[in-house]
Amino acid sequence: MSLSALLAAAPSPGAAGSLDEAAERAGNAAGWVEENWSTWLNTGLRIVLIAAIAIVLRYLIRRALTNLIDRMNRSAQAVEGTALGGLLVNAERRRQRSEAIGSVLRSVTSFLILGTAALMILGAFQINLAPLLASAGVAGVALGFGARNLVTDFLSGVFMILEDQYGVGDTVDAGVASGEVIEVGLRVTKLRGDNGEIWYVRNGEVKRIGNLSQGWSTAGVDVTVRPTEDLELVRKAITEAGETMTKEEPWSERLWGPVEVLGLDAVLLDSMTVRVTAKTMPGKSLGVERELRWRVKQALDAAGIRMIGTLPLQADGESTADPTAAMAAPSAYASATSPQSLAATPIAPPPANLSK
Repeated sequence: MSLSALLAAAPSPGAAGSLDEAAERAGNAAGWVEENWSTWLNTGLRIVLIAAIAIVLRYLIRRALTNLIDRMNRSAQAVEGTALGGLLVNAERRRQRSEAIGSVLRSVTSFLILGTAALMILGAFQINLAPLLASAGVAGVALGFGARNLVTDFLSGVFMILEDQYGVGDTVDAGVASGEVIEVGLRVTKLRGDNGEIWYVRNGEVKRIGNLSQGWSTAGVDVTVRPTEDLELVRKAITEAGETMTKEEPWSERLWGPVEVLGLDAVLLDSMTVRVTAKTMPGKSLGVERELRWRVKQALDAAGIRMIGTLPLQADGESTADPTAAMAAPSAYASATSPQSLAATPIAPPPANLSK
């Protein structure tokens, strides 16, 4: 065998070194994997467990909130159309309020659970969270300053809904606008004005608000009669009219108290004013005032009580005499300077000359 063939058959030192290095690297990698596989497995299982718990907890809480909102809506619909529902519950108002509260609670729940889970997952990867939290705090402050009007509107809307300051169907005076509430949102409230216009009021701009549909309202009527009328007779007629009104539908539900005669509100030389009030259902005072005026006027007419601006009552069959019937028409000759008097005056002769 030749020398070249022997040299070719003998193993080269470089090839042997490469194989040894590859074997050593493979052994090191296997040892590193063997040393760290338990850590990887623990980290992976921890991440999966955190994500699973977060997802399940979020689902359960959102499901519980949804069931609670649906139960509130069903309870409102159950009394809708009844006397109790008309007095205490507005189904649309209750629905919108519950939906808004449920939306806020679901959003807050999702943010808290998912945010906490994300931070825990980052902590499982041995990531330093201090710079991340500091950056998030600075970004939150900058966003708060840049969108402070939006944040103010949102927070104001949340507190208005939670405190039930007003709702759909209420008549409110928000300062910047007034009217009936047709929609309540977290940022904007819609009002319908007296002429049908729709006002969009940002919740953050409402500094004070007056709700005319909560609690109870007061119906006030002023009855003006002549000062010569008997006050006890006037009181009796008004009281009887009020008692009759409180016993008839639908005024028996709209009136939340008896019709009260407070007394004389003003006394003048030619008139006196009697003040009449009644406590009514919220938002029903105008209708009660109109009906009360109608009934008081009928009661006073039946009692023969004369009101200001009316003619004196006459007995049956009598007619009112015209005071000017016996007066003659004015004559043109009554005035000495009238053209008719001057024309009828004879021409006087010239005066005599007394010097002759």
